[in-house]
Amino acid sequence: FFFNDTATTEIYTRSLVGSVRCVQETVSTQSTWGFKMAEEEQKEEYKLIREKEGGVETTNSSREFSGIGTALYKNGESYEGEFKEGMRTGKGKYSYLSGDVYEGDFKNNMKHGIGKMIYKQKGEYNGYWENGQKHGEGIFSYTNKDVYSGWWKYGKKEGQGSYLFAETGMKFIGTWSNGNFAKGRWTFPNGTYYEGDFEKNQPKGKGKWTVKKGNKLEGEYTQTATEEENAEGEKKVKIKVAWKTDSEIVKSSECVNSLEEAAQPFLGISPSNTI
Repeated sequence: FFFNDTATTEIYTRSLVGSVRCVQETVSTQSTWGFKMAEEEQKEEYKLIREKEGGVETTNSSREFSGIGTALYKNGESYEGEFKEGMRTGKGKYSYLSGDVYEGDFKNNMKHGIGKMIYKQKGEYNGYWENGQKHGEGIFSYTNKDVYSGWWKYGKKEGQGSYLFAETGMKFIGTWSNGNFAKGRWTFPNGTYYEGDFEKNQPKGKGKWTVKKGNKLEGEYTQTATEEENAEGEKKVKIKVAWKTDSEIVKSSECVNSLEEAAQPFLGISPSNTI
């Protein structure tokens, strides 16, 4: 980071811009993240292989069935586990046509309780579920080795949590709202960190930089959004952040140099889009 003698500096970090896409949540119960299971919304015929005294039997319905069985659905998906009065309730394993697999607790045909979901293209979630969505405390390990550990609400990050960017070693630690980082600390591996409010996963408003040597610099971030069009004609919003210090300590060359040195390794880093 560079601070000039006028005590006003604009900081453009690709790491910040990249984090917009990186940590935005795009959960929808109608998308591949919602994973509507067979029978959750409509009735259809399927094959049920269920245990019975002396062996197994095959039927076309689980109606009123309680026990352990395997359901083979017309869409190519399958469920192995416990049923209660015809519904997936208890421990079980659901295999999706896409290759994704959920193993854990079920209630009334939905993921509910504690379970592990392996997303073939995204990574793995271990934690609590409610009515088919991530809800409560859980850990999501992404395919690029990024990790979010914290609380979820109806499929989105909400409350206290931390997100580790594996490529850079940076972390977001603090409060999340509606899937986005809202307030807390943005840390670097060398001990430098920033504390303040965030919007769209980028700092905005009053905040404070602290470096390993203990020097602190207070100021304010502003955001400017511009719309750009790529080669395919798709329009995307690009956000540029600018920093203005309001601290007299900026006049200290030692502080300026230490802050610049601390941030230099991370300029130009852009975390990949994982969430």
